[in-house]
Amino acid sequence: MALTGTLKDFGIADILQLIGQQQKTGVLYLKSKDQDVQVFIRDGNIVRAESVTRKKKDLLGNMLVSAELITPQQLESALEIQKRTLKRLGDVLTSTGAISAEKLKQMMRLQVTESLYGLFSWKAGDYEFKQEESVQVDADDLAPLRAESVLMEGFRMVDEWPHLRKKLSNEATTFEKLKELPPQKAQEKEDDFDASFDDAFSEEKKDENKGEFKSIGSTERRVYSLIGPGRDVRKLVDLSCLGEFETWKALVNLLNLDYIRALPPSGLSSLSSSARGGDLLVRLGGMLARAAVTLLVIAALGFVASRLRPDTWDLQGSSASSYSDPAAQRLVSRAQQVRIEAALEVFRLEKGNLPERLDSLVEVGLLRNEDLRYPWRDDYYYRRTSDRQFILLPPLR
Repeated sequence: MALTGTLKDFGIADILQLIGQQQKTGVLYLKSKDQDVQVFIRDGNIVRAESVTRKKKDLLGNMLVSAELITPQQLESALEIQKRTLKRLGDVLTSTGAISAEKLKQMMRLQVTESLYGLFSWKAGDYEFKQEESVQVDADDLAPLRAESVLMEGFRMVDEWPHLRKKLSNEATTFEKLKELPPQKAQEKEDDFDASFDDAFSEEKKDENKGEFKSIGSTERRVYSLIGPGRDVRKLVDLSCLGEFETWKALVNLLNLDYIRALPPSGLSSLSSSARGGDLLVRLGGMLARAAVTLLVIAALGFVASRLRPDTWDLQGSSASSYSDPAAQRLVSRAQQVRIEAALEVFRLEKGNLPERLDSLVEVGLLRNEDLRYPWRDDYYYRRTSDRQFILLPPLR
């Protein structure tokens, strides 16, 4: 299987999807500027990922020190032992009692997933997949990750990152607690590190935290417990051991629910009295503006939903050959996704929440049956994650 080229022509999502579907075994080599990542795959599942050019802060030992799971002295001692014995750093740390085997494995998994999900932000680069049957899964490796799961999580991160960055734009921001979190349910009271780690990386856990306090799960509780004077976003990412995306998302959830407030970096904190007075006017005006904006959104989305009809596009005759091109298919598919997303938003504004199934959009007359799969043979993948959030992906092909 010869698979080589540039990420502009064939994106990382397409590569992983193809390898996963064909259950290939080998190593995927990816290069972009000063980054060099190798993804080891067995039977279509990701065994591990290594960054050849990993930054110093992303090395396992430094990650453990930044998370305050071991001390700098313990790392220095372990590295000396590693030089003499040629043992793996993790084995040295566990054998000396510096860290438990379970927490070490969790941090190793975090290191792998951070390398993997970072690939989805690459805009350019080269790739090459080499079939190598020597790739094996041994007892010391992490549990293999399904390519489909990595794809779904990667798409989710790419979709949500802009919203998180808009709400929390500066990594030097610190936080102040405004009120206590609601009491934890009895079944949720387990080891905080393990619970929050599972909550961040398990699909099942993500659907369980939909009760009275929708967004308060183990990840939010862990991040909330770590908030303190002088601890900025970067430090909280290190301490939480949840990864950059999950930590940012937990902070934004806590901000949105008014459990914490953001304190701007010292250089940006000096506001004039006129600015403070203006802020009050903005808040008062915002209450009236939101009502007007809601009406405009409903009208605009209704217009978009009526105009983005794929049956009006000319994909016959001379354009048929260009439409068979994968790039053209993805372009048409993305336009159709925009139409489905517009219909979902209209449905939510009318009904108060998102539908359980895409079929509901047909039942209320927002879409037709063929719209749910155009331009593919199979239906789009859809899953509602909350009353206001959802995942919409093209079918695996």
